[in-house]
Amino acid sequence: MTDRAAVALQGFAASPLRPLYLVAAGLALVAMAAAILWGSDWLLDFIHVLAGALWTGIDLFMGFVIGPVLRRLTLDARRAVISAIVPRTLVLMPTLAIITSTAGWFLAERMGFLAVGYPEFYWVIAALAIVTVLTVQGLGYLLPTNLRIYFELQKPRPDGEKIGRWMHAYVRVVGVQGVMQVAIIVVMARMATGL
Repeated sequence: MTDRAAVALQGFAASPLRPLYLVAAGLALVAMAAAILWGSDWLLDFIHVLAGALWTGIDLFMGFVIGPVLRRLTLDARRAVISAIVPRTLVLMPTLAIITSTAGWFLAERMGFLAVGYPEFYWVIAALAIVTVLTVQGLGYLLPTNLRIYFELQKPRPDGEKIGRWMHAYVRVVGVQGVMQVAIIVVMARMATGL
């Protein structure tokens, strides 16, 4: 390691988890709750579609654009990018997932989708199954892996092999997430145009 690289590593500081991120997430959750309580189907639908588009768009962008770029970066560059992204996505992605799923549930209930008969109800089951897979993968694997990588990169001498193993499996799960995100769009389009 060169002297310059050693100095850069010593001066390295991760981006903090800013209170503003939590405030923004709280306001978004309050807006969703207000739309549910107020009874405005239009506002609830708007919040559901906006949060869903952001969730899907960010997920696909991170998985298919940022992920491949990160794999080609040097460890120091990867460390800087991941250290800047993780504090933001740590709050943003779970918030978008919660808002999308909760608003979708209340919309489905209000629009009568939970009371449709078979075979139409299979579309509702498909939506619930896809959201369950997305949630389990996101909260059960992707979020913990992001945190493991983030904390490993904060060490003075991160283990590149360990990070590489985690990223290899991570990319596969992100690929499945991408397929599931497209599948939920297909199901939602079907439900929006009538079962």
